[in-house]
Amino acid sequence: MARPLCFQLYLFHLLRPEATVTMTTLYVLLGFGLILLFMGLCIAQEYERAIVFRLGRYAGRRGPGLYWIIPFIERRTTVDIRTKTVDLEQQETITKDSVTIKVNAVLWFRVVNPEDAIIKVANFNQAVYQLSVTALRNIIGQHQLDEVLKERQQINATLQQLVDAATETWGVKIEMVEIKDVEIPESMQRAMAREAEAIREKRARIIKAEAELEASLKLTQGAKQMEESPMALELRRMQMLSEIGIDNNTTTVVLIPSEFTNLARGFAQNQAATAVS
Repeated sequence: MARPLCFQLYLFHLLRPEATVTMTTLYVLLGFGLILLFMGLCIAQEYERAIVFRLGRYAGRRGPGLYWIIPFIERRTTVDIRTKTVDLEQQETITKDSVTIKVNAVLWFRVVNPEDAIIKVANFNQAVYQLSVTALRNIIGQHQLDEVLKERQQINATLQQLVDAATETWGVKIEMVEIKDVEIPESMQRAMAREAEAIREKRARIIKAEAELEASLKLTQGAKQMEESPMALELRRMQMLSEIGIDNNTTTVVLIPSEFTNLARGFAQNQAATAVS
């Protein structure tokens, strides 16, 4: 069966050397384009942002998800925007009252502006760490030892504000700073223990003195009340006898009527009046 004329002409056109070279070039260019396409595809996680530079200049932010950059022309730097925890190593510093202590803390921060964190500072993680350590030493030097131990929350808040103000231009947000431990010299610990013991002893003596004062006032009031009512004194004596007789003892109690006491008091007053006359 004879082939159509147009099909023969088409085969003749393909079998020419110039057509073969053109199709090969086309396939090569198509393959190279596909390779560039796949080379430029990138993926950023939900907690990541990509900062893209085109020929050295800032070109924008990409992510999260799938995005594409121009191969060999654009370069990307990925930034983690999750909250990071940094353990500030133990620092030996001197307080305002010249006491050497060792302090360590924990810092929480996150990147809120990835562009500034990459462009304005070389290594924002190292910069935040060094700044926090320096601020910790400075703020401890501005407080006395008692303030460091008692006002820790206030010192944490001040330290957070100080570091956050410095890192704001870097696109970093300081979320929280906590002083984890304060190590005091052993000699100072003994001195503080003696001081606490003296304070407690002083408090105990004051409480005891206040109790004796209150008891003396009550006894004075009771004595005045009994002086106005002689029967109350007799009742008190009978109550005292019942209290003594509760335990089995050999105590001998001799009661003297209150009239004898009154008589003796009156006789003494008369003698005194006679002597004056």
